[in-house]
Amino acid sequence: MARQAKQKLNHELIPWRLYVVVGLVLLLFCSLVARAAYIQIIEPDRLRHESDMRTLRTTSNQVQRGLITDRNGDMLAVSVPVRAVWADPKHAYDQDAFKDMRRWQALADVLQEPVDELVNKVKNNPDKRFVYLKRQVTSAVADYIEELKIGGIYLKPESRRYYPSGEIAAQLIGITNIDDVGIEGIENTYNTWLTGTPSKQKVRKSRDGSVVERLDIVQEGESSNDLVLSIDQRIQQLAYRELKRATETYQATSGSVVVIDVNTGEVLAMVNTPSYNPNARDNLQPHRMRNRALTDTFEPGSTIKPFVVAAALEAGTVKVNELISTSPGWIRLGGRQVRDSHNYGEMSLAKILVKSSNVGISKLALSIPVQQLLATYQSMGLGNYSGINLTGESAGLIHVRHRWSDFERATLSFGYGLTATPLQIARMYATLGSGGILYPVSILKLRKVPKGEQVISTQVAHDVMKMLVGVTEAGGTATKAHIDGYPVAGKTGTSRKAVAGGYGDDYVAIFAGVAPVHKPRLAISVVINEPKGDKYYGGDVAGPAFAKIMSGALQMLNVEPRDAIHLAAVQGVHHDVIK
Repeated sequence: MARQAKQKLNHELIPWRLYVVVGLVLLLFCSLVARAAYIQIIEPDRLRHESDMRTLRTTSNQVQRGLITDRNGDMLAVSVPVRAVWADPKHAYDQDAFKDMRRWQALADVLQEPVDELVNKVKNNPDKRFVYLKRQVTSAVADYIEELKIGGIYLKPESRRYYPSGEIAAQLIGITNIDDVGIEGIENTYNTWLTGTPSKQKVRKSRDGSVVERLDIVQEGESSNDLVLSIDQRIQQLAYRELKRATETYQATSGSVVVIDVNTGEVLAMVNTPSYNPNARDNLQPHRMRNRALTDTFEPGSTIKPFVVAAALEAGTVKVNELISTSPGWIRLGGRQVRDSHNYGEMSLAKILVKSSNVGISKLALSIPVQQLLATYQSMGLGNYSGINLTGESAGLIHVRHRWSDFERATLSFGYGLTATPLQIARMYATLGSGGILYPVSILKLRKVPKGEQVISTQVAHDVMKMLVGVTEAGGTATKAHIDGYPVAGKTGTSRKAVAGGYGDDYVAIFAGVAPVHKPRLAISVVINEPKGDKYYGGDVAGPAFAKIMSGALQMLNVEPRDAIHLAAVQGVHHDVIK
């Protein structure tokens, strides 16, 4: 009986357990159905949004900064591909990246950073998702870092600006910052033109970061633009070499050279000393980065005298062949004296320029209204911007007064009481060489000759050019600027530097000129600031550099010397006679 009762009890317990299990299964199934219904019907948008937040990304392509080349296609600035090293601190902790410090030491060594500082950048920011460790590393360094396989350390592509010409064109071309944005020179002025816009695209990524679906274009990109300068790198290199040699020889504080194409207004060279290496950013000094050729002003001294002669000829107060008395070698103006180094007696206009007579040029200036003289200066570009459109350009200074004393009018004629830049001086002489046509200065290569403005008559410009030839011939003040085969129309200038209360003991030595006179092609100004020693005159200090730059540049441009042209003409006549 007991055995039968026990069997009966077991039969009753089994169905009860089965019901419980089946009930739990049904409850779970109903829960799943309810959850699915909730997801699919009631709140599908929220979950889709959460899914998109995990998988949708906006990607952008990298756009390289535009090239800068000279007029012949030689590279002056180019972007090279590099990599940026960055860390995701959260990933680094999740992947236990700090367990092997030997890898971190190797990373620090290759990045040339203290290992403690490198590790702390990541350890001290455990919740951050992005920290730069090093920007602009080379491909070789990047490949080495990838081999280290440190958790949370990644690489991304970027670009770095490289300047093949180095210090030769540093102030003119300028530099970019670490984010490839122009901050100096042409890089700054034309930053928008050189910088493209990356295209942005919405994509869906998998857990491992791979793109599985491209969805939409968020932003259309725009390609960067290249920039072709008017600079001729061969002439730029020549000018820098000779300027550096001159400033070192005379222990000058600084120097500038500007070379302009007389027939177009294009700048073929613009150099400064001291310079700097734009590819080495460790110890950049602001005074070396300044483009002195267009930012720094000085009193032009006697280089202004040819334009006084031009103003007097234009006004008709003097004739080309007229003689001016300069005896006894000085004149008194309002209690002040204007003197020459010698008593030259009666002088022609050409001799006034050749001997750089202060007395003769003062008499010419006093023969015309002061406003007319100033108007001539301004029409030639003094006191105005040149049109080069580079950041930092100075317009120079011409005082505006209602009354001028005779002595002040005289000082204006030999280059004191006003200031100019090396670029403005070169442009004024280019205007003489172009037959009195003032062209806007261009740093970009031009497709056609721009429309210029006739500021002085062609005849007056030619007459003054002929007068200036004697400056570099025997008996002139700049025989060291003479060039065999290429007659030069030029003028020296030596001006004292102004200090508080008057003038100090430092000088600016200048030579500016045009060549060849029979067919003008180039205008060059050479400015040497504060030469040391016994030699400080423009003819001695700036003249030799001018001659070497002008001679070399004309040969590079295949300009035939006058002797060769004359010989060819004679040979042509001889050939005709034989026939």
